[in-house]
Amino acid sequence: MGTFNVGGVNFYYEVKGDLNSKSAVAFLNGVMASTNSWDLVTPIFEKLGFKVILHDFKGQLKSDKPAGPYTFNEHAAEAKALFEYLGVEKLHLVGTSYGSEVGMKFAILFPEMVESLSIICGVSELDEVLKGFIDNWSILCDLNDGEKFFWGMAPIIYGNSFYIKNLGVLEERAKASKNLPSAYFEGQKILYETFKEDVYMTDELHKIKCPALVIAGQDDLLKRPKFSDIIAKEIHNTEYVILPDCGHVAIFEQHKILNTLLSGFILKNN
Repeated sequence: MGTFNVGGVNFYYEVKGDLNSKSAVAFLNGVMASTNSWDLVTPIFEKLGFKVILHDFKGQLKSDKPAGPYTFNEHAAEAKALFEYLGVEKLHLVGTSYGSEVGMKFAILFPEMVESLSIICGVSELDEVLKGFIDNWSILCDLNDGEKFFWGMAPIIYGNSFYIKNLGVLEERAKASKNLPSAYFEGQKILYETFKEDVYMTDELHKIKCPALVIAGQDDLLKRPKFSDIIAKEIHNTEYVILPDCGHVAIFEQHKILNTLLSGFILKNN
């Protein structure tokens, strides 16, 4: 783990697995998350001998939070600078939600670096329902109360079955969220504004030439499967999977199935 500076902004990053491997996988966070959100996913890639790269985008928990809004072009360029700093010339990208949108933009801008792209619960455009959810989260941020923030977003991002079966775990996460600093909420609001202003990229998806895996949660209320349908249609070389009994947070809710899908897809295209 360490800190990397791009344009005066400090980015938190971690490198795991085989540090000398020429095969690398980068995992790109969801908007509310940090690098530890991938803890149920990355171990299999470490065992398979990949170099595993994670980082927090600017605005996220462990990276700087300069004034925004930002752009997805900026996120992609900053990720590229990190990968080059780590000596990585080509890699597999795996993103969830906001991170999948950064991954798509990266593959559009820097196709020569991308061996494969996995898009988990992502979108390439907005509708009014999705905008409404994001606006509500901005209001929750203004409360500066991590526990209220968690319970305000949890029913939207977790599928019903997962929510019921794991209520105790969610209660622990809610309590842990009490310790979130006020800067976290400031960064969140910038990222939400960035998302609303700049996420549209449907017209550019045809520029993605690498193999792509699109994964949607059947019960995702936030970024509904209709958005994954669009992505799968617009990217030519795509495999498309809809996970049953899964909401928006597939990396928690269906991580075992997800790991099988991701590892098989990436090994096939390595």
